[in-house]
Amino acid sequence: MNVQPYVFFDGKCEEALEFYKGALGAKVEMVMKFKEHPEAAKPGMIPPGAADKVMHASFRIGDTQIMASDGHCQGKPSFQGFSLTLGAANDAEAAKLFKALGQGGQVQMPMTETFFATSFGMVADKFGVSWMVLAEKKPA
Repeated sequence: MNVQPYVFFDGKCEEALEFYKGALGAKVEMVMKFKEHPEAAKPGMIPPGAADKVMHASFRIGDTQIMASDGHCQGKPSFQGFSLTLGAANDAEAAKLFKALGQGGQVQMPMTETFFATSFGMVADKFGVSWMVLAEKKPA
């Protein structure tokens, strides 16, 4: 069994994909616009003004595949009740990823050492997606 996140950017998906490419080294695997849907000509298949918006995309951050879309293209993305967790190899990488995700976003908890990580912090990126970035403590 595999659980994959599917994130709806409500009109800002392409911008988010470009952001994650730069901030996290994400690899975009595919992008399909609403106008490319096989049944795009059917009435009601495309939300008004959404022909050039992303109907479906997939990208990878490390080994994790994330799917994404512009959804209903209303321009009001809402990311509540979850965070994506990003495990870094070491403190320097954690700090770099945290800083990159925080560009235009909001720090929710600054990077600090915890009982479970040498570095841990929480940040909402400029799209409102909440991230937890950590470098885990190695077992003694």
